Amino acid sequence: MTNMIGVGPFITIPALMSAIAPGGPQAMIGWVAALALALVDGMVWSELAAAMPGSGGTYVYLREAFGPRGWGRLMAFLFIWQFILSGPLEIASGIIGMQEYVQYVWPGLSPKLLPLIVGGICLVLLYRKISSVAKITVTLWIGTLLTVGAVMITGALHFSAKVAWDFPPNAFQFSTGFLFGLGAATRVGLYDYLGYYDVCYIGEEVRNPARTIPRSILWSVVAVAAIYICINLSIIGVVSWREFAPLKEGATPSAVVSMMMERVWGGKVASVLSWMVIWTALGSIFCLLLGYSRIPFAAARDGNFFAVFGKIHPTKDFPHVSLVLITLISVVCSYLPLMQVIDALLVTRIVVQFIGQTVGLVWLRKTKPEMERPYKMWAYPWPCIVALAGWVFVFATYEPRLQLYGTGMLAMGIVVYWMWIRWKREARAEG
Repeated sequence: MTNMIGVGPFITIPALMSAIAPGGPQAMIGWVAALALALVDGMVWSELAAAMPGSGGTYVYLREAFGPRGWGRLMAFLFIWQFILSGPLEIASGIIGMQEYVQYVWPGLSPKLLPLIVGGICLVLLYRKISSVAKITVTLWIGTLLTVGAVMITGALHFSAKVAWDFPPNAFQFSTGFLFGLGAATRVGLYDYLGYYDVCYIGEEVRNPARTIPRSILWSVVAVAAIYICINLSIIGVVSWREFAPLKEGATPSAVVSMMMERVWGGKVASVLSWMVIWTALGSIFCLLLGYSRIPFAAARDGNFFAVFGKIHPTKDFPHVSLVLITLISVVCSYLPLMQVIDALLVTRIVVQFIGQTVGLVWLRKTKPEMERPYKMWAYPWPCIVALAGWVFVFATYEPRLQLYGTGMLAMGIVVYWMWIRWKREARAEG
């Protein structure tokens, strides 16, 4: 839940309200569509994770579903390949989202220094044993709850239905533009939900994973959905969406929580809440780095990715090289525009990760019916069908250049894979 809430709802409302032209609260339909997709996709993750609770998440599921020595090895490699960029992009989005809030409380700080400062803090906090990391995570989560609570209480006390439901003319007029706008709004909503599956990446370090992981995923989605509804309505019920939307291309979204708190309580309270949003964003970045550093490590340990990612710290027993490299890439990606980062991270994941593992689950059901499944999704195969339809819709509503980017990254990964396999064969022959 720390990953899912993070800075997302505090920075994406301007993008959400701008998604369906000419802007307005009708874009919340896309957010509801994202919730439905996250729920059915969460069932896919839950069944796979309960049956195969290993560090690496999708890497393990794709490898086992399609065969560790056949297509599964290629699919697992492609997942790690796209993840090396999409994972840091997700982390970078949190750093970028902090900028307006940091500028509100510390206007003299250069935006160029922020990624280096945040990356350094998280690296220091994570450079330790997992038992210590757990205590830090709980501390950061408490800060997240306080931030969310303050926003929701303020919204409840000062909510205006007239401000919240200020629809523009012809807001629900169905057209091709509305359909593509719905796709854009759904992508923003999906970004807000990203992280519901992060526990799968540290499956080996979770107590009773067959029971814990499915509950973690599904309850987190439901709980965060309720929180998001309250946060979104709290903000647009106090600050008119017309004040921060439509969002200009390449612009960083406004610090809407700071605007809201300043309007209701004044500048001092707004500064305190801005610091709390920064704390919340830091917690999300911290948890993402924790989980994502384990993914290339798991692949490298199995010999299915570059060996440097598989190194373990000699005394603290965690994948320190993978952690450092993921942090560095995230810092570099933090200098890109926010919406460009969000679109790029989703489009690179859809084909291999989300569609790939849904197909993998269906394939496992067919080829390994005897496999032990502590959790089975409800109403199979309908959640898989809905999930596949949802991911195809999201991908189809991207601009052609982003579709080309996503498929281009996939094609490049296939080329690199075959070059890597050939190099390994030649190295073994020479040895």
